[in-house]
Amino acid sequence: MPSKVSRVSHSVDPSFLALPLHAAADAALQAARDAGATHADLRVERIRNQDVSLRDARLQSLSDDVTVGLAVRVVHDGTWGFASSPDVTVDEAVRLAGEAVAMARTARPLNSQPVELAEEPVYPNETWVSDYEIDPFSVDPAEKVALFEEWSRRLLSHDEVDHVDVHLQQAMEGKFYADTAGTTTTQQRVRLYPQVEGTRVDPGGGFETMRTIAPPVGRGWEYLTSGYDWAAELEQMPEHLVEKAKASSVEPGRYDLVIDPSNLWLTIHESIGHATELDRALGYEAAYAGTSFATIDQLGSLRYGTDLMHVTGDRHTPHGLSTVGWDDEGVAAQQWDLIKDGTLVGYQLDRRMARQNAGVLGVSRSNGCAYADGAHRVPVQRMPNVSLQPDPKGPSLEDLIGGVEKGIYVVGDKSWSIDMQRYNFQFTGQRFYEIRGGRLVGQLRDVAYQATTTEFWGSMEVVGGPQTYVLGGAFNCGKAQPSQTAAVSHGCPAALFRGVNILNTVREAGR
Repeated sequence: MPSKVSRVSHSVDPSFLALPLHAAADAALQAARDAGATHADLRVERIRNQDVSLRDARLQSLSDDVTVGLAVRVVHDGTWGFASSPDVTVDEAVRLAGEAVAMARTARPLNSQPVELAEEPVYPNETWVSDYEIDPFSVDPAEKVALFEEWSRRLLSHDEVDHVDVHLQQAMEGKFYADTAGTTTTQQRVRLYPQVEGTRVDPGGGFETMRTIAPPVGRGWEYLTSGYDWAAELEQMPEHLVEKAKASSVEPGRYDLVIDPSNLWLTIHESIGHATELDRALGYEAAYAGTSFATIDQLGSLRYGTDLMHVTGDRHTPHGLSTVGWDDEGVAAQQWDLIKDGTLVGYQLDRRMARQNAGVLGVSRSNGCAYADGAHRVPVQRMPNVSLQPDPKGPSLEDLIGGVEKGIYVVGDKSWSIDMQRYNFQFTGQRFYEIRGGRLVGQLRDVAYQATTTEFWGSMEVVGGPQTYVLGGAFNCGKAQPSQTAAVSHGCPAALFRGVNILNTVREAGR
């Protein structure tokens, strides 16, 4: 099978390429072979993070750090072994190969299931760089601070805005991978997440906040200057904040909900993204972040939602936070169905789970969902971009709202809670608008929507068209022990849900 065509929009950071990538790989993989390993892979990672924070137009913190490391993973006598180091040298690579084999030998008596990996085509000497225009690390930090000072002063000039916080997270991830099958890949990803939050303090001491709904993205600095309408959102924020502070408290009960993509992405993440991770469905993660109600015996039969529900996993959505050329096991990026016509039809896989469960899954190849958040961590099955597909002929947001007699329009994410099997949940948001007779009549407050996963997705009556589709996401998806963090995107249209239970958060708290 031919190798994947490389895509390079920018050159890879020269400081990463200056490391002895190929020499370290050749030496480590040969050492692992000589020690009897049936599989070995090497990763070299260089991750640069820069965070900027301002409070009331004054710089609070600016951090810039780089983490570099080398990892070797082996399969020896059917058992995993792993070792890592911050030293990226040929000698250290050889030492780590020996240490990984020694770890596998030590662990062998405890291993009841020999490790076998699904086959994957070989990709020799490939390069992939994510899609962005301006490297954010090439922009002078003073320019970033000046922009955020201007934004902050613009908001603080409004009488009803008492405080403004601005945060920007940026990352550049360089990754080199090589294995004993002959795959060698070099990748570079850039991502950033800007947030602006305004606070209004009541004379009595209470307060209310309003945050921008701009999502984190796999883009460069152009996102801050031309890739999003920041001016419009900042202009509207004081009005939104005042209206929210003066809004009536919601009366609990059943309501029809029109949920904006800026909120729905998080419900997808928690109730579908995590629930369709095969390791959870097999019973892993029970001690930390929970398993999944969507167990593997229900594949092909579990009714997740209505027939309108089509959810895909993918690793190549443009500007997606989980978009890559290859995963951390050398598996090429793919797209596949997780839920089709409302039925569970797939899971997220790594190479071992794909091989072990091929008979049940009906597939024999990993879909490229292995990832480690640094060279010091072992790759585990991590979430791809998980997205609800729009209806090609679906309605606009205005038409969705127009079809509701009594309901609520939900905008922006905020707090959330879900049980350890990804089944019972409740979500809040940034803004909630009352709908009467197909029109928005003002904001409500103290709103949370509550349901079980299948009840909620089973109430989805209308899916918006492509014009309502937005790619949301998060920088901070956590999983595994020791804990690892990954960035992931979730695309979705606006959608209409009938008869969803609404809680009043103040009354639920006993206040």
